[in-house]
Amino acid sequence: MTIPTQPTSKETNSSKPPRKIGAAIRFLALLLGSITALFPFYTMVMGALQKKRDTSLVGMLPNASNMTLDNFAGVNKTIDLGRSMTNSLIITLAVMLCTVVFGLLVGYALAVLKFRGQGLVFALVLLVQAIPFQLLMIPLYVMIVRYFGLADSYLGMVLPFAINSVAVLIFRQYFLQIPKDIFDAARVDGASEVRILVSIAAPLVRPAILTAMLVTFIGPWNEFLWPFLVTKNTELQPLAVTLANFSQANSTFQENPMGAVLAGACVLALPAVILFIIFQRHFTSANLGSAIKG
Repeated sequence: MTIPTQPTSKETNSSKPPRKIGAAIRFLALLLGSITALFPFYTMVMGALQKKRDTSLVGMLPNASNMTLDNFAGVNKTIDLGRSMTNSLIITLAVMLCTVVFGLLVGYALAVLKFRGQGLVFALVLLVQAIPFQLLMIPLYVMIVRYFGLADSYLGMVLPFAINSVAVLIFRQYFLQIPKDIFDAARVDGASEVRILVSIAAPLVRPAILTAMLVTFIGPWNEFLWPFLVTKNTELQPLAVTLANFSQANSTFQENPMGAVLAGACVLALPAVILFIIFQRHFTSANLGSAIKG
């Protein structure tokens, strides 16, 4: 009979250096990936703040003598920045509201309810993912503009994005993680399906709602082609279309026309960055199993 021996202190200590080396390698890899991902944004900000465009490696470093906010001020003078941002905000909030409402309804139905043709509906949701929006743009344009007469309107710019198949899939996967006993107990107590969805299911999938809101915000906020096709009214054009149409021939941009373009890009990207910073700490999975005993 052999008696298991405890590892000596030397053996225990000898296993620590490889673990530290592995952790250091992972940290360096993550650091390198972060720098690579953030470098284009850094370049965009630096280019927007430069008086004269400097494309050399030295130009990537902050230089107080070549830093200015004139590019941002020039863009604001050239276009109605406040009006354009208001239009983008109206369109984006409308799309986000429709996405959350319809996404919750469809995701709940596909994950919790049982009905004939459920598999077919889910297959169609997956099929939509494989079809680029550009292929649907012409028939959507004919339907929205000619048949419905929604040209030069907020509704015409919102309607094609009202239902987001990505959000439907996100909600469906989260609802599948909720124990079925929760829904059964609510039905026994006499709760309707709408009451279960609003009072029980939706609070449990809050991370999915925040994720869907962030993903949905980025799309319509940066959308250019569809609003450009639907409306030619400058009073209704969102920020992306307005920035693409502003004139670079203005005297404000003669020294650094690219700086004005990058300044506009910074203005367009800033709300999405702020929204991500606000929501990122909430992107954690809810403890769905804690809602039941046993």
